Amino acid sequence: MFILGLTGSIGMGKTVAAGDFARLGVPVHDSDAVVHDLMSKGGEAVEEVASAFPGVLEKGAINRGQLGKQVFGDDDALKKLERILHPKVRERETAFLGWHARQRTQAIVLDVPLLFETGGQKRCDAVAVVSAPLREQRRRVLKRPGMSPERFDKILAYQMPDVKKRQLADYVIQTGLGRAYSLQMIRQIVTIVRRSPGSKWPPFSL
Repeated sequence: MFILGLTGSIGMGKTVAAGDFARLGVPVHDSDAVVHDLMSKGGEAVEEVASAFPGVLEKGAINRGQLGKQVFGDDDALKKLERILHPKVRERETAFLGWHARQRTQAIVLDVPLLFETGGQKRCDAVAVVSAPLREQRRRVLKRPGMSPERFDKILAYQMPDVKKRQLADYVIQTGLGRAYSLQMIRQIVTIVRRSPGSKWPPFSL
């Protein structure tokens, strides 16, 4: 089974790319979705996060906005949160991989926003990075509710620079040239994976 890591900085179009892989029949493990589930009502991390960060519990779930105010810009608080969440996300990921291995699935995608930052590329056979020009990235992100130029810049400072991610990637999926272009590139990756599952292929830039 070929494990393809999918990553990209904020506003690069990774969520759309992950959806394209899924629609083309490649199972996707979305670590962000797992985090949301863990902190939703009844989630496995609710009690622990609420205990570590007073004031973030609301109607049985973690208020992500309130949590963000406590951890954003505070490295110690962020690390504390990561120590709670990361092991639980990995448990879900391991179960996902195990199930698909038993099903003899040809290839799967691990959608991880901070893949390189957390060393996650080591458990992947190859990595695809979703990228777009900075001006397009900024335009997309600043359209989000509650986003400001200052907050955007702080998020970028926390993430590995896009240029470095592209240097480390086996594939670069450009999303600033239109939807049809990026989808064509993703189709090419899927075709190659299915042709040679379980083995490396020459890296190329899309």
